[in-house]
Amino acid sequence: MTNPDEQITFEKTRLDKVRALHEQGVVVYPHTFDRRDTVQGIKVRFASATHEKSAERVTTAGRLFIIRNHGKTLFADLGDESGKIQLYIRRSDLGDKKFDFFTQYLERGDFIGASGHVFRTKLGEITIWVDEITLLCKAVCSLPEKFHGLKDIEKRYRQRYIDLIVNEESRQTFRVRSKILAHIRRYLDEKGFLEFETPVLQPVYGGANARPFTSYHNFLDQKLFLRIAPELYLKRLVVGGFEKVFEVARNFRNEDVDTSHNPEFSMVEIYWAYHDFKDMMALTENFITSLVWEIRGSLDIMFADTKISFVEPWKRLSMADAVKDYAGIDIFAHSLDELSSIAEQQTNPNYNGQKNTIADPNKFTKEAKKAKSQREFLVLFFEQMVEDKLIQPTFIYDFPIENSPLAKKHRTKEGFTERFELFIYGMEIANGFSELNDPVDQKERFDAQDEKRRRGDLEAQMIDYDFINALGYGMPPTGGVGIGIDRLVMLLTNNISIKEVILFPQMKSVQPGEKEGGKEKPEAGN
Repeated sequence: MTNPDEQITFEKTRLDKVRALHEQGVVVYPHTFDRRDTVQGIKVRFASATHEKSAERVTTAGRLFIIRNHGKTLFADLGDESGKIQLYIRRSDLGDKKFDFFTQYLERGDFIGASGHVFRTKLGEITIWVDEITLLCKAVCSLPEKFHGLKDIEKRYRQRYIDLIVNEESRQTFRVRSKILAHIRRYLDEKGFLEFETPVLQPVYGGANARPFTSYHNFLDQKLFLRIAPELYLKRLVVGGFEKVFEVARNFRNEDVDTSHNPEFSMVEIYWAYHDFKDMMALTENFITSLVWEIRGSLDIMFADTKISFVEPWKRLSMADAVKDYAGIDIFAHSLDELSSIAEQQTNPNYNGQKNTIADPNKFTKEAKKAKSQREFLVLFFEQMVEDKLIQPTFIYDFPIENSPLAKKHRTKEGFTERFELFIYGMEIANGFSELNDPVDQKERFDAQDEKRRRGDLEAQMIDYDFINALGYGMPPTGGVGIGIDRLVMLLTNNISIKEVILFPQMKSVQPGEKEGGKEKPEAGN
């Protein structure tokens, strides 16, 4: 078996330099450095620099990138979090010993401290005329080739630290993500919402239809689950008397990985007493609009090759009307036999009538055979034929009761609930309800979910008896919504893959003897 240590990419020549420096008594990894100036601070302060050296001396630090050796002079690019600046180093200024130290031991990727005076080159570039250098960290792995950066997509995700070092686009994506999180908290705080933290390890998972990750607590001697949503705990807080609550939550769902799904993801869940699903639609619209404006400075943005307009008001459609408008099928104008026939026609290659693109033909065929009501066909047709056509911000409301176990029954439409989902570019961005607060009804809904689970539905919810008991103490009329943070970041940074906006996305482990992306192929002739 291949030694796992072989996956470590230390370079022998760099390790040899570290050993040589240790033998000379050089501190290769000092504990601190008095960095008085950032790169951006220097550029701002010396924006009017001339060809003459400044009287004021600066001291900065960062990573070495490009090094250009011209014999008795060196040019190098030094970078920190705020940007890059050019260094100008002469043997006559630094002295033979320090200059030779630089040329012999320092290379691309190392961290140094640099002091000197600022001037502007003949080409107009603000530069530090260096007279003192200090080694701060010797890198023993080489950075990717300087002109092309890190292009291997899988390696960018597995080794995000390299991606961040060499790709400014990636750093900017995660700066924006940080700003989005800050805006979420600021927006809700200004509206009087309180942020809470609820359990990630839960004895009963709930709040969404999803397959959980299972763990085990040795001391308690019981099975625990990583939460799939914080919903049931946040609603317990509403029962307890907090009327405006939210949580920025990490959730975990044991599901497929694709361009819009990661097993570990972030969302914000919001609950507001004495409000309903229409109020939560309005809150969601206002919240996202304010976010788009703050991050992009416009309500019209490009995503992929499509212009997305966030100008209010956004489109609102019932699920039945959406299927009628986008798939051309009036669900409730057809019998179950007719709907079964329509479903069969949609996947029949010889059918010459109106056909819709099916998102997952195999799943569609399987679910169509199991459908026992018009409402089940409605959900199936919507998910498979309509969702990916909802490009501009669109609220879909009035969901069937069968797949909405936590939403209050619709006040006027039998068999439906007061639930909505927001779609943008075919992606579900938000999911909200008029929250079910009838404990007897909630128990019946959970029983129906439990029956599905016992019949093999791995995504059906468990019965949370303590939550039912909490509702028994009374929860006021409440509106709630969950908004996907990762997908919002995708939209606002123009990234079509969720892996681009999660710092460390889940990846299949590379086993010893394998290369990233698959097994190592034998040499020809072996």
